[in-house]
Amino acid sequence: MKIAVPYENGQVFQHFGHTALFQLYVVENGAVKESKTVAPSGGGHGALAGFLKLCGVDVLICGGIGGGARTALAQAGIQLYPGVTGSADEAVAAFLAGNLCYNPDTVCSHHHEDGHDCHGHEEGGSCHCGEDKHGCAGNH
Repeated sequence: MKIAVPYENGQVFQHFGHTALFQLYVVENGAVKESKTVAPSGGGHGALAGFLKLCGVDVLICGGIGGGARTALAQAGIQLYPGVTGSADEAVAAFLAGNLCYNPDTVCSHHHEDGHDCHGHEEGGSCHCGEDKHGCAGNH
């Protein structure tokens, strides 16, 4: 399995369509066997989804993401876990442990006065964990 995370300074980058780097994790037998930082050749959600598909990515863990990117990733057969913040390595470890805190309703929209608005784990937002429990392990 290959997992990709939009990456900046060790953290989950929060705007998928403007991702300059991805951290790619190769997982075997439930553990990370290799990770490397790669730069996509192109920008925008369509080019990024195509790049990830060419890299053989199965899962994308990310922060903010728009509807067009969601569609492109679904067409590429890539499972999406949006609304994640913090350390990229810790997010992947949480995913592999079955307790990644993510928000499937996270949306990025470019139609706001400041030019960009990402809704993720703000107060009152919902969060889905891989475990059947209330709340989430880790930070939001």
